[in-house]
Formats: sequence, structure tokens, C-alpha cells
Amino acid sequence: MATSNDENDRRIDYVEFNVADIGAAKAFYGAAFGWRFTDYGENYCEFDDGRLKGGFTNLAPVRSGGGPLVVLYARDIEETLAGVEKAGGTIVKPITAFPGGRRFHFLDRDGYELAVWTRA
Repeated sequence: MATSNDENDRRIDYVEFNVADIGAAKAFYGAAFGWRFTDYGENYCEFDDGRLKGGFTNLAPVRSGGGPLVVLYARDIEETLAGVEKAGGTIVKPITAFPGGRRFHFLDRDGYELAVWTRA
């Protein structure tokens, strides 16, 4: 995920697109906007637009109507998860590990799915 430090605690840090074809997504965004890419196996690719990093994944269904997954960074992921629940959010994916960190997904009170990540 994107490079984060304490000044980014609880701020939007990353966006993630569910795509049907990672190669096609790379071809489109590379040609249209000049983004650079780093592959992490056949199911994930990170993009860098020169200012913000994000990712393409084919592990989840493409969202109808589009829309990326917004990912926030947190220094203390357990404390942040507790705060989401206390504020009325619903945890839809518990804290799980991935290469480089851990993350969870939640729904806000209007049903928007977001994620929170921290370093390993």
C-alpha cells in the first residue's frame, strides 16, 4: 500500500478498483493517464499516478456502476476498528493480513464500503 506515517493517521491513503481484467485496466489507465504499475502476482497490481497510489484487483466482483474502494490508513487498526463499530459502522471483513500489512472493511451508516489498513 501507499507509504504512510503518523501524519496520515485516519486519512484517505489509497483507492482500489475491482476489475475484470488487470491487464486491460493497466493498458487503459497507462495509455489514458500515463500511470505506472507494480504487479503483485496475477490478482493484484498497484498503480501510481505520480501523486496517489492505488490498486487493481480481480479477487472481488466488479462493483455495479463502478466506484473504487476507498482505503484509509490507521496507526492502530484495532482502536480504529473499535471506533468504527462505536460510531455505528458494520464490519464486513475482519482484520486480515496481506503482504505489507493488515486491513479490515466496513460499511458506513449509508452502506458505503471502505477499508482501513496498517503496516504489518
